[in-house]
Amino acid sequence: MAAIICRCTLAVFISSVLLAACTSASHAQSYPSKTIRMIVPIAAGGGTDIVGRLISPLLSEQMGVTVFVDNRPGAGSVIGTELLAKSAPDGYTLMNVAPEFVINPSLRKLPYDPIRDFTCVSQVTSGQYFLSTHPAVPVKTTKQFLALTKSRPGAVTYASSGPGSANHLAGVLFQHMTRTNLIHVPYKSSGQASVAVISGEVDFMFSSIVSVISHIRQGRLRAIATTGSARSPVAPEVPTLNESGIPGFVVTGFYMVLAPAGVPAEILAKLNSETVKAVRSAGMKERLATMGLEPVGSSSADCGKFIQAEISKWTPIVKASGAKPD
Repeated sequence: MAAIICRCTLAVFISSVLLAACTSASHAQSYPSKTIRMIVPIAAGGGTDIVGRLISPLLSEQMGVTVFVDNRPGAGSVIGTELLAKSAPDGYTLMNVAPEFVINPSLRKLPYDPIRDFTCVSQVTSGQYFLSTHPAVPVKTTKQFLALTKSRPGAVTYASSGPGSANHLAGVLFQHMTRTNLIHVPYKSSGQASVAVISGEVDFMFSSIVSVISHIRQGRLRAIATTGSARSPVAPEVPTLNESGIPGFVVTGFYMVLAPAGVPAEILAKLNSETVKAVRSAGMKERLATMGLEPVGSSSADCGKFIQAEISKWTPIVKASGAKPD
């Protein structure tokens, strides 16, 4: 009798496993069958928003369903990121993120775990920043800019997309490395911060190339330097800070697509292949190049490793620079 019960129990277990596998396969085969939401955890107008709006229509076209952008700004991108962490892991809620995602863990207490609660679909791009000023600021080179900041301690202002953002931290790192005293003026997005510099309300900011390249070309902002290890191909005439008297100053950015943890492997594979296809399409490459961004299109595994490495990289930098969320 015991043997019969054991055999029945085993049969039930095997049946349940097979049913779960079949259900998962069925869901994967029918995916996607409805609208997909792409959360952007900042306000409209910044680089994260721009790239999110570039890739979403391509995914829509490739996957045959609407992919729409949902801006959820606030708390240094934490509000939108928490929303993704709490979303169902069914492939219908995604998020486009920037370096704030890997900086926040060393800056503030988070309502989510950046490793445990998310799955990286793919790194979309890599890029760098401009140190950009209002044209009325009387400097055109890094040397002149440094002289100005040292002659006006506590008077030169810089904008950012919020406490703990990459451009905020770049400003703190700049002060740490140059021993200058600057005033941080946070805004809700890179777009708002850029407008503040364009209007002359703030002196300068570290702007993602994607969010200000058009303003640079039209003369509304002046590019003093870039933050990469080499000059940007979109603005080769602009020197790097590293070569302009601040050796070792390198801050690069990225955009990547995340999903909640627990997305079925088949759906994750579909999302990755479609994202990589979109990123590497001729039209996307051309558009990204005009904005100073390089397409990546990584595997999910490589993207996950990249996140862990970036968190490890930024943690000692944040501590050494003394950066704090306002």
